[in-house]
Amino acid sequence: MRGFEQYLSEFHDRGVEVVAISVDSPAESQKLCQSRGYSFPFLSDPNAQVIRQYGVLHPKGGEDDKDIARPAEFLVDTTGTIRWVNLTDDIRVRARPEAVLEAISRLGG
Repeated sequence: MRGFEQYLSEFHDRGVEVVAISVDSPAESQKLCQSRGYSFPFLSDPNAQVIRQYGVLHPKGGEDDKDIARPAEFLVDTTGTIRWVNLTDDIRVRARPEAVLEAISRLGG
């Protein structure tokens, strides 16, 4: 996620808003943002309602068998249509911001 922060201006130049979502509480998300210096929004979905809708729930994947979201990146257009997805089963593996910017270019953004 640090990489997305570093490339935030490039995303904004292309009209793309970077947003993170997790099962963490708003307080936990705010603490993470402050400690890591993230300036993009972190949404809280403690009941994993949206996370389930996107099909990225990793049941019992967190500490103490807590449900978490699988690492994933989505490009969603202004109509709510998912235009590009990157999914992984490994919490340490995520799309690099350069790959997402390339996908945006391929999609015409």
